Amino acid sequence: MLTSRQNSLVKQMRKLHRAKEREKQNLILLEGTNLIKAVVQLNYSLVTVCHTSAWRDRNQDLFAALSSCSQRIELVSPEVLRAIATTVNPDGVVATTTKKVSPKLTLDRIDLALVLERLQDPGNLGTIVRTAVATNTDGIWLSQDSVDPESPKVLRASAGEWFKLPIAVSENLPAIIEDFRDRKGQVIATVPGATMTYWEIDFNRPTLILLGNEGAGLSDRLIDLADIKVNIPLAGEVESLNVAIAAALLLYEARRQKK
Repeated sequence: MLTSRQNSLVKQMRKLHRAKEREKQNLILLEGTNLIKAVVQLNYSLVTVCHTSAWRDRNQDLFAALSSCSQRIELVSPEVLRAIATTVNPDGVVATTTKKVSPKLTLDRIDLALVLERLQDPGNLGTIVRTAVATNTDGIWLSQDSVDPESPKVLRASAGEWFKLPIAVSENLPAIIEDFRDRKGQVIATVPGATMTYWEIDFNRPTLILLGNEGAGLSDRLIDLADIKVNIPLAGEVESLNVAIAAALLLYEARRQKK
């Protein structure tokens, strides 16, 4: 059993809390039984698994599955596991896997996709990823100044669906939007005060949906590039909705129409 936080493996895994180290090591950090189970079901290979004895006793079937798809499995003390994890109360297992290579997002194959600008909350991004997979969305373009899409919090919030969706980080979202418009796709921006509601949109065309920062919304530059500006009707003097909820409403309306 590993009991020292000074162990070289423990130090190496702790470094993965930082985006720079995840890039350097070409690894991502997976925390929690549900996420690791989802990754195993998708036939991903794991590099390292650290677990407590109590977790192994509670999850013998999953532990057996990990034995056949992991390069290294280490029994660690609860104190060491807490040091490796980013969560306050980890459930007893943390693993690493190599960074995924997403299928390339190509505009000529887009039926429905999202453009997210300056998104900052990892829980929001993870929830949007989960909803995007549930609605058969083709992928997400994310501005470079958004939250790191490989953050452990994003992965947890996606409940494992992160591995199923192409996600691209772009330095130039306007160029992507303009290229999409040149291909006769429509671009929808969510803007408070817009005269049209999202119910009035015809989603039976290739569509990009633009969503912005949790507090500031979309930049004027992206709003100006949209073909159609829509609002989400709100009652009870509610000023705005969480961006993940807004994404879900638009994606499900799009899928309802496309079916």
